[in-house]
Amino acid sequence: MKKRGPKYNQIIDAAVTVIAENGYHAAQVSKIAKQAGVADGTIYLYFANKDDLLISLFQEKMGEFIKKMEVELKEIKSMEQKLFLLIQSHFQLLAKSEHLAIVTQLELRQANKRLRESIAEVLKPYFLLLHAILREGMEAHTVSADIDIRLASQMIFGSVDETVTNWVINNQKYDLVALAKPLHEMLIYGMKMNKS
Repeated sequence: MKKRGPKYNQIIDAAVTVIAENGYHAAQVSKIAKQAGVADGTIYLYFANKDDLLISLFQEKMGEFIKKMEVELKEIKSMEQKLFLLIQSHFQLLAKSEHLAIVTQLELRQANKRLRESIAEVLKPYFLLLHAILREGMEAHTVSADIDIRLASQMIFGSVDETVTNWVINNQKYDLVALAKPLHEMLIYGMKMNKS
């Protein structure tokens, strides 16, 4: 069990800033400690190493988001509205923190195999949320009973993720949250043309 407390959160927030501004490989522990206002050695009271800090950062931020979504999605009845809320909230989370967006979309991708496996573990509850939303759609007959839930979840997550990555690569020059509605509609209704 990880040691928690105000310094833990300070270090996590400092790591987001330092990694976003310097890149993961150039983000020295000493820079993170300075940004957090703690001694270098304090970092190691909470984290085994820089890799552990990166994983913990992602677990913390994604974990908070998933818990929030689990609560908010219970209040919504329709599958379509649930999916829209999830997409919109994902975009809002990253739109309000330029640094977090850079870390999740660019820096986490450069990590080694062990880190990537840990990141996949962190994302499992997100995919479970998508599975549940799609199952509800199948039960309500708003989603085809023939769809492969795992494949559909990967497609939805991939679309959301790629939209955010493009926004980051383009230096956040446009309104990310405004893309939630058109992306949601494309995912729900597809690109099927009306027959004339």
